[in-house]
Amino acid sequence: MLNSFYKGFKSGTDIRGVAVEGVEGQYVNLTDDVVRAMAQGFVLWLADKVGKNADELTVSVGRDSRVSGPRISALVCEELSAAGAKVLDCSLASTPSMFMTTVDLGCDGAVQITASHHPFNRNGLKFFTREGGLEGSDIEVILEHAQNGERAPEKSGGSVEKTDYMSRYCDHLADIIKKGVNAGNYDKPLEGFRIVVDAGNGVGGFYAGVLESLGADTTGSRFLDPDGMFPNHVPNPENKEAMASIREAVLESGADMGVIFDTDVDRGGAVDSRGNEINRNRLVALAAAIALEGNEGGTIVTDSITSSGLKEFIEKDLGGKHYRYRRGYKNVIDKGLELNAQGINCPLAIETSGHAAMRENYFLDDGAYLCTKIIIKMAQLSKAGKSIDTVTATLKEPVEETEIRFEILEDDFRACGERIIAELTEYAENAEGWILADDNREGVRVSFGKGDGDGWFLLRLSVHDPIMPLNIESDTEGGVEIIKEKLMTFLRSTNGLKL
Repeated sequence: MLNSFYKGFKSGTDIRGVAVEGVEGQYVNLTDDVVRAMAQGFVLWLADKVGKNADELTVSVGRDSRVSGPRISALVCEELSAAGAKVLDCSLASTPSMFMTTVDLGCDGAVQITASHHPFNRNGLKFFTREGGLEGSDIEVILEHAQNGERAPEKSGGSVEKTDYMSRYCDHLADIIKKGVNAGNYDKPLEGFRIVVDAGNGVGGFYAGVLESLGADTTGSRFLDPDGMFPNHVPNPENKEAMASIREAVLESGADMGVIFDTDVDRGGAVDSRGNEINRNRLVALAAAIALEGNEGGTIVTDSITSSGLKEFIEKDLGGKHYRYRRGYKNVIDKGLELNAQGINCPLAIETSGHAAMRENYFLDDGAYLCTKIIIKMAQLSKAGKSIDTVTATLKEPVEETEIRFEILEDDFRACGERIIAELTEYAENAEGWILADDNREGVRVSFGKGDGDGWFLLRLSVHDPIMPLNIESDTEGGVEIIKEKLMTFLRSTNGLKL
């Protein structure tokens, strides 16, 4: 059993904590000793996983641009090599590229030092094997080893080698674009296009170099240099300020497209030449259209908060099937893997946050790969005199939408949230005009007709936090407020939430 200290590091399928001072009320818990213990925990877990001794392992280590990255990376490399492992120090690298070292370099495992889009003072560790990212249960085992002070015996012969894998990864992306566009000038398939990149001072600046090598003009790109203080905006395609930044860059430079990444490039988003944002439901729709080419009738797995219009687009316009699942990118990816194992054709698992995993790419959530596929589609359409927005022209977007996050007041927040969901389900089953979704697999999703709000709500329990997020969408102006008031009638009758 994890004690409260080590339990606090578990963030789904990652480890996260506070790595530097600078935010009031947040003390550093990712100390040198704690990081060392976690690295040793991973050594023990990985050796058991792959059936090797610790001194037979090859492990890659990379990091994003956070200010605490060099410290934590050095500690991890030191501990892995002390156990006799061969360590490939990849330095600044994207998270997806670290997985790819298990494919291209034959690494038994990989460690990425990242905390995704979280503030500068936080950091964490993310792990891979050739099978993909770890499960939450694996993280618990690693943390239990760390908590108990368990470590592999020290062995001589361990090594740390500086390794430039990102160049190889960039060449891989460039080759995909060359083959996908198949231009007359094969090696310069993006000549004549202007494509801007907003890396938000994360590690995604490399992508501008990939595009330039293919002939694209990237003038107008923003914040390509790594800066772990993130001085310009949060590197996050879900963030309004971040999306406004790439939209502005596209319109100011007259670009054909703009792409944006989160800090470690496992998520991406885009903006078309007209300044239309391609993220959330529209990003899912575009990715689904691309993934279903050659996979007619295939199943697209998404998270639970996708819109009714998206379901209609996937099933009626694209001829696919929509499998709405739980929030959490690993949940979505695991479901995609499970469906394929059952013989169900599922080429894409994608969360509205921008985590998109394609079967053709090891079901790896890779923002650069996603944007690469979008750019290929843009170039293909351009040959036919069409623009990228034609792909999702029939997608129905809600008139109004909102998200409200209710704090759970009870100590056992999970039990409280589950009780409220059970009570709301029973309430909805008996309430006039409330239509429970028959394809929902998380929380309670209810639809309403035109006279009752013309939309839907989803109330669910957060994956990690004592929060119940509420999402509401409506196809009528004023509909969100109508639906919210209907739900509030129930919520005022229950206990445990801060309303």
